[in-house]
Amino acid sequence: MLNNFLSLFLKSNCPLCQRSADPIICRYCEQKLLRCQLTNYKQFGQPDFLLFSWGKYDNYLKKAIAKLKYDQNKVLGELFGNWLGEAWLKSGNKKKYPRLIIIPIPLHQDKLKTRGFNQAELIADGFCQVTGYKMKTNLLLRVKNTEAMFSLTPEERKKNINQAFSFGKDYEKVNKSENILIIDDIYTTGTTVNEARQLLTKGKLNTIGVATVSVTKS
Repeated sequence: MLNNFLSLFLKSNCPLCQRSADPIICRYCEQKLLRCQLTNYKQFGQPDFLLFSWGKYDNYLKKAIAKLKYDQNKVLGELFGNWLGEAWLKSGNKKKYPRLIIIPIPLHQDKLKTRGFNQAELIADGFCQVTGYKMKTNLLLRVKNTEAMFSLTPEERKKNINQAFSFGKDYEKVNKSENILIIDDIYTTGTTVNEARQLLTKGKLNTIGVATVSVTKS
């Protein structure tokens, strides 16, 4: 009885609408987000590179990702990672890839200081909680403080991200025979992911694909 009474006061507010939430977001926002979820996770795949996304980047999911990145709502990162991991298991990919090294797309140190966290790392952590994979946060480093991509042309995007990454201290420790999966929040044109993949390939590491919370492709 006492625990039930106290729980009424200990519940936090939903980071998306400020209603009472249990445990992270309220039921209303959960339902709104689940309407953005994809039902066919293979529709964006390529023969030699997997693109696995939980949902479509529009409506409520777009708003929620913005809340995560710009309003310090870090709990949403873990939640999205959990949902992405559950979808990964449901798709059968864990059986196909029982062992993977998970690499979140890194932020440049300047942006990390400003934001206080890397949203891709939070998502990757939630993803690993569900799938049991191991994450390497220092295998890739972002050494170039790139501009925001949304307003750039395809050519400007390529120039912006060119040589943006380098290897970190985890590179020497990693098992080169294990496959890698990149994690990010949004997949748009794939410019950032392709740049990271190229460097990993040069380092004799095999990247099987990228898993993201959302994708902008129709």
